[in-house]
Amino acid sequence: MTPNPRSRQTPPPPWNDFLKDLDRLLPEPVELHCVGGFVIATCYGFPRPTGDLDYISVRPSGASVHLLQTAGLGSKLHKKYKLYLQQVGVANWPENYADRLIEMYPGHFRNLRLFALDPYDLALSKLERNAAVDREDVAYLAKQVPLDFRVLEQRYREELRPNLANPEPHDLTLELWREAFFKS
Repeated sequence: MTPNPRSRQTPPPPWNDFLKDLDRLLPEPVELHCVGGFVIATCYGFPRPTGDLDYISVRPSGASVHLLQTAGLGSKLHKKYKLYLQQVGVANWPENYADRLIEMYPGHFRNLRLFALDPYDLALSKLERNAAVDREDVAYLAKQVPLDFRVLEQRYREELRPNLANPEPHDLTLELWREAFFKS
C-alpha cells in the first residue's frame, strides 16, 4: 500500500477524539476502506467540512453491526461529537482498489485501521452519482494531486467499466470530466 505524502499523522479535530473513542470501544482489530469527503479532506486537503466517514468495506465483515451501533447515525458517539460512520451501499469502484489502499494515521489507534482509496479510485467512485459535490471533488483531485487523465481512463476501462450493467452514461460522464477538469 502506497504511503500518501499529504496524509496527516493524526486526524483533525473533532475527528481525532471521535475516532479515539471508537477505537477504545472496539473489541478486536477493525479495518475500514474509506471513501468520500472525509478522505478528500483529510488525505488530499480539500477544505470542506464533513460530518460522516463513509466506508465501502469493513474487515472483519462481522464488525459492521458493532461499528454502526457504536459510531453510526444516532449512536452515543454521534450524539456526543455530531460525527458518524456510514457504510456506502450503492457505489462503484475499480475492482482492484484494495491493492492500492493508502493507510491513514498508521499506528495512531490500537484496534482501528483506516485505509483510503487512492486518488484515481476515489475519483472513479464519484462517477456514478456525479452530483455537484462529486464534480467539485473530482475537479479538486484533478488539480491538486494532480490526476493524469490517461491513468484515470485506463483504470475506468480496465477495472470499472466491465462491471457496469449500463456503461454508456458513465462513458459520457468521464468524457465530460475530461473536458471540464483535464484541459491541457
